[in-house]
Amino acid sequence: MAFLLKSYFSPTSLVPEARRLGELPKTKPALKEVARVAAPAVAEMILVSIISSVDSMMVSTLGPEAIAAVGITDQPRMITLAAINSLNAAVTTIVARRKGQNDQEGANRCLTQALMISLMLVLTLASLCFTFARPILLFAGAQPDVIDLGVTYMRIILFGVVFTALSLTMTASQRGVGNTRISMVTNMTANIVNVIFNYLLIGGNLGFPRLGIAGAALATSIGNFVAFIMALISVTRPGGFLRLRLRQKWGFDKETMKNIANIGSGTLVDQACARVGFFINSKLIASLGTIPYATHLICMHVINLSFSCGDGLSIAATSLVGQNLGRERPDLSLMYGKMCQRVAFCFSVVLMAVFAIFRHPIIGLFSDDPVILELGGRVMFFVVVICLVQISQVVFTGCLRGAGDTKYVAMVSFISITILRPSLTWSMAYLLGWGLIGAWSAFLLDQCVRFLFVYKRFASGKWAEIRF
Repeated sequence: MAFLLKSYFSPTSLVPEARRLGELPKTKPALKEVARVAAPAVAEMILVSIISSVDSMMVSTLGPEAIAAVGITDQPRMITLAAINSLNAAVTTIVARRKGQNDQEGANRCLTQALMISLMLVLTLASLCFTFARPILLFAGAQPDVIDLGVTYMRIILFGVVFTALSLTMTASQRGVGNTRISMVTNMTANIVNVIFNYLLIGGNLGFPRLGIAGAALATSIGNFVAFIMALISVTRPGGFLRLRLRQKWGFDKETMKNIANIGSGTLVDQACARVGFFINSKLIASLGTIPYATHLICMHVINLSFSCGDGLSIAATSLVGQNLGRERPDLSLMYGKMCQRVAFCFSVVLMAVFAIFRHPIIGLFSDDPVILELGGRVMFFVVVICLVQISQVVFTGCLRGAGDTKYVAMVSFISITILRPSLTWSMAYLLGWGLIGAWSAFLLDQCVRFLFVYKRFASGKWAEIRF
């Protein structure tokens, strides 16, 4: 078994001889490098996902309406952050390339300008969402029994979104230099703070007021502020590759802005396509009713554990691919990208077994409603299959982003998420009458299509030719 695993991860088996530009590292040092960058990111994503699930469990004590009210705000909130996320993807890619080139000044210039853009964007978008919270949630498919709760929750968390945007930009830059531990510590601390204040404010414990769903929103915002402070500290300490200083130049630089725009525009289209598709899909599922939608949200929390593994390894792939392209070693970028995907595949096999064996107890952690337990148990079969494809798809996407191949990723998102998935959800859930099972069938097909697209692109090697 040990021999088979060593062969599976061997750099010589990952990089064809014709594509090698120099000596390849041995298997063990290469895996150690992947682990150094990936372990904190994977741990962060998994633990944050688990804590997010605990957060939902705490909200679920208020009833299915509360679960639906919180869930219905997810897509509008993520649309608010879509522009920020696209900016941050560009920041990670550019900083990784500058790190590979040992261009510290260029990396810091990218960070300062990204922070200014991030602040302007989030203030504008958060203000619009706060003002039009009710019509936005009604359009998202909020039912009459959850709309008031949803508006209350959304308006409170928007205050925290401002701090979230800035902290995400700072941790994105740290990921570019391979410092994924900062992001892990920041997000973990923020989520623990969130859970603590959930306990204090949702039910009114230890002398705190009982605020219900408003308490859950306030706890989230407090956690976001804590994350911002920690991220700020990480980029103001002396001695780091990235360092913000009040007296440094804060004006916009034409060349840096051009690079951010070139890479960020593709990611923005990618994010926009994804968010529009997710929004339409969420609206379609929400219209099935409160119980099916609450079941869907519970199963999404479970599948997010799979996504978290993939996302953590995707962050590592983005950083390692970008840095080695900066060093003019696309062969090493290929090697680390494939190695991250193979580690991801091993994770997915383990998760498949866990989800299949414990599907009913897992759903039971979120709700004891017999209808939700029965429906959720059936949906979990889709979760089992999806996680096998999803994790590898996410890692290959991270490889392409690390190379700056964001326009191709945007094209895939447009075809699969914006067009294919909502169309299939409507056809299967409503036209064929399969309900929530139809929606998850569409989810599975969407993941398979995306995997095939990004796998084919990564295998072609065209991403290695991008310069900036």
